[in-house]
Amino acid sequence: MNPGATTAGQEVLEYRDRRAPVEPVARAAAPHGKASHLIPLSQPGAGEQYAFTVDLDRCSGCKACVSACHSLNGLDDEETWRDVGLLIGLMETPDEPARPLLQTVTTACHHCLDPACANGCPVLAYEKDPVTGIVRHLDDQCIGCQYCVLKCPYDVPKFSSRRGIVRKCDMCQHRLAAGEAPACVQSCPHEAIRIDVVNAAELKAARAGGDEAMVPGAFPSDYTLPSTRYLSAGPLPASLQPANADSVRVEHAHAPLVWMLVLTQAGAGWHVLNALLTFRLGEGTGQGLGWAGWGMVVTGLLVGFAHLGRPLKAWRAFLGWRRSWMSREIILFGLYAQLATALLLRPGSRWLAGFTALVGVLAVIASAMIYIDTRRPAWAPSIVFPRFAGTMLTAGLGGGLVWSAVHAPRSATTWACGTLAALALVTWVEWHPLHRASRQEGDPLRGVIGRWRGPLRWLGWTRIGWLAVSGWMLVAASLVPGWMGPYGLAAVWAALIGGCIMERYGFFMACPSPRMPGGVEA
Repeated sequence: MNPGATTAGQEVLEYRDRRAPVEPVARAAAPHGKASHLIPLSQPGAGEQYAFTVDLDRCSGCKACVSACHSLNGLDDEETWRDVGLLIGLMETPDEPARPLLQTVTTACHHCLDPACANGCPVLAYEKDPVTGIVRHLDDQCIGCQYCVLKCPYDVPKFSSRRGIVRKCDMCQHRLAAGEAPACVQSCPHEAIRIDVVNAAELKAARAGGDEAMVPGAFPSDYTLPSTRYLSAGPLPASLQPANADSVRVEHAHAPLVWMLVLTQAGAGWHVLNALLTFRLGEGTGQGLGWAGWGMVVTGLLVGFAHLGRPLKAWRAFLGWRRSWMSREIILFGLYAQLATALLLRPGSRWLAGFTALVGVLAVIASAMIYIDTRRPAWAPSIVFPRFAGTMLTAGLGGGLVWSAVHAPRSATTWACGTLAALALVTWVEWHPLHRASRQEGDPLRGVIGRWRGPLRWLGWTRIGWLAVSGWMLVAASLVPGWMGPYGLAAVWAALIGGCIMERYGFFMACPSPRMPGGVEA
């Protein structure tokens, strides 16, 4: 049920009564674009802001708003700042039999009171205007990391590969400042969209106090506190579903992030192992591990730069450290890389080895929080932390297996058994939540299952193949460690990393991306 729609009918009637004196002749006589009955005549006061108000009863789904927004803002061919979605279901009343219901929903940026895009941006490329409340994107500040795309639960920021930055709706603030209606407002033939002034405190209380979603199928409103209001003469049935609810959409793979996460976590695992061996066995025992860990961390960070649309401006990433987990991750990994380099010069320093391992673990935790902070069910803390820790554990124990082949051949069997146990634990951590969700109707992870069983079936079988190869190689290493030799054990470790790469591809591609219901499947 849409709680906000219980009184929406009265508000719509009041709105229509209030606007009734404005006749079509008077509107035609007004200057072009100055639809004063659809925009406020004065700026918001203290504690107020502009907000979109959509009369769902008037929206016909003609997409004139989409075309006008695209044309007047000069968007790229595949770029859209306003979409039109579709809700379908049944309308049931006590006096009438159930009848089909189709509801179009026009949507753009909701200019939230607590915008997730601004909170997640590591370079402060977003600002919320203190007077109008409009959430603006600063194009010249953006580095194209696309974290705001992951953070926004309404699919508002859109990445432009040609420009290497993200862009979004700004409510045509330049038109509002001149007393003209935004493109979408002006173009709607049914006047279904207007700009109103809303009280921020009242809106926050409504969103945070039980208004689960703006419309059925939208993300819970208590996350970002969106300002857009959807009105209807009657409450929308809670049973309404997005028209594309049954479609299975494979998400972006983010290949540079896949390799960056796996390599940096593997490097952190090797540095933890290096610290443990240094504390126990003394100087020089883990020097090779330090070099290998340094190589993986530096390589992972360099690969991560390929994900940025403007990598030369990545030095700004520290600016958002107060609120952005990505900014904190970048700072920690920068410190970690410097400590790992210093450790190469003093490989026997116990305190330096321990501090390097600690900062590496903290950097991995920050990496996990980047995805947990999006509040996607498939990236819940109970899923992300075990997976990232599993990569560190598997890579670290696998590194111990390689180390044993050179420094302690007699302990190779022990390392191989430990690595095999870690591999089994990681496999259980990865698949158990999905197996449990498959038995429960309505579980949010069922969308992940649909992707693994459908378009990502090839990736699932590839992942199983890597696990099988890694497992049998570890069994062989545990039974006849001397037979495999250092190069054979290095191949075992490479197989383990290959399995981690497959898992991380699924981490991104199988995670359902929230968006407004029935929107564009791009």
